Amino acid sequence: MTATPATPGHQHAPNPPFTRPRRAARPVASAARDVLTLAGLPLLAVLALPAAFAGGGTRRWFGGRAESQRAQAQEAKDEAAAAFYELDTAQRDLKISVETIAAVDDSPAARQAVAQFEALGRRVDEASRRYIEAVDATDLDRDDLEASAAARARSALIAAKDELLTVRRDLDRFAAGLGPLLNRAETELARVAPAVERARQALRSAGEALDAVRGNGFRADDLAARLAALAPELTKLNEGAGRHGVRPTVQRAERVTREAEAVAAAARRLPEQAEEIDRRLVSLRTRAQALTTRAGQVEPVLSELRRRFTVACWQDLQHVPDQAAQNVRRAEEKLLEARQAREEQRWPDATALLSTVRALLNATDEAVSAAGDRLKRLNAVQKDPQAEIERTRFAIRDAQRLAMTGRTTPDPRHARPLDDCVARLERAVTGLEAGPHPDYWHFLTETEAVRQTVARVVAQIREERGAGR
Repeated sequence: MTATPATPGHQHAPNPPFTRPRRAARPVASAARDVLTLAGLPLLAVLALPAAFAGGGTRRWFGGRAESQRAQAQEAKDEAAAAFYELDTAQRDLKISVETIAAVDDSPAARQAVAQFEALGRRVDEASRRYIEAVDATDLDRDDLEASAAARARSALIAAKDELLTVRRDLDRFAAGLGPLLNRAETELARVAPAVERARQALRSAGEALDAVRGNGFRADDLAARLAALAPELTKLNEGAGRHGVRPTVQRAERVTREAEAVAAAARRLPEQAEEIDRRLVSLRTRAQALTTRAGQVEPVLSELRRRFTVACWQDLQHVPDQAAQNVRRAEEKLLEARQAREEQRWPDATALLSTVRALLNATDEAVSAAGDRLKRLNAVQKDPQAEIERTRFAIRDAQRLAMTGRTTPDPRHARPLDDCVARLERAVTGLEAGPHPDYWHFLTETEAVRQTVARVVAQIREERGAGR
């Protein structure tokens, strides 16, 4: 929107209303007549004077009507100028609000508001253009301004003023509808400074925590590298939201805060972490030594299994002694690597190596325990197979009672797998009694599988009844 134009030879301020020089009270010819009459000249000579005074140019006067039209046109011009100034001010104020919304909010509603403001801006420009044309069309301060020209100027200026006022009302209505969007944008904008300050404070705290642990002999090189990587982010925060946008700035500040706080927390945990790694090194070494002793006891267990039971009962355990010895050796090698990593303060490497050692020892423990458990279970079933049979039959009968509760006939989805379990148990019992050297391990695995199937059916029944089916 351009500034208010000035008519030639006369400068106008937009507000308050324009003023213009007052016209002479009487025409020059009338004043000359008075002077010459007093000098004693005849009236006829006086009547001839206007032509003489016109030398070099005079302006024409048209009496009261022309003056009235000029005054009305000037009044219309002042009113139009005031409307133009108020519209320009309103547009500038509203532009700030719309720019605030656009900088923060990228929702469809915000984009629509920006588009509407641009359309209103085009209307403002058009109304302003017509106002300027109306002002420039007529010089209301011309000495020879005719009444008709003043009237036309007044009409044009009134029309320009009305258009400016119409656009101003539409602009006001649009501004009133921006309330919710503007409130959200201002709320988001208000988050910028606190978020940036929190990020700066978090970076300072991280630096102080890092300095403290370094003073205690920890290098903390990885933490220092993480903190240094945040320097470019801090530079962008210092450049401000005006350059990088409100929402990206808030998000960047929050990310810097989280990462800086993580660095500070890791730095404060370093002494505790070192102590924990030292404890785990000692504990795992002790456990590895104990497993070495236990692994040596697997071979006698296997010898007894080979002597008393069929091949199927122990064949899958043949690898346990060799595997246990191999796992313990690998665990000891990893322990040495973990010790070296701890001395070099490579904390993540030390932690990862200790986790590997623990996994190797757990696998070894399970394998060594499996041999002893196998012998124990086989001894029990050889001594009293009926206890395993009754345990399994009880599970089946209990599931069958549950399946019949509240029913006259069982649901085939439940009855069929339970019937299959009964048949499978009977086959296992028959196989146990078939020869002088029963496969007790096959019998135990079959009864275990039957109980697992029964447990799944029971869970299904309870789930369906809980759901009201």
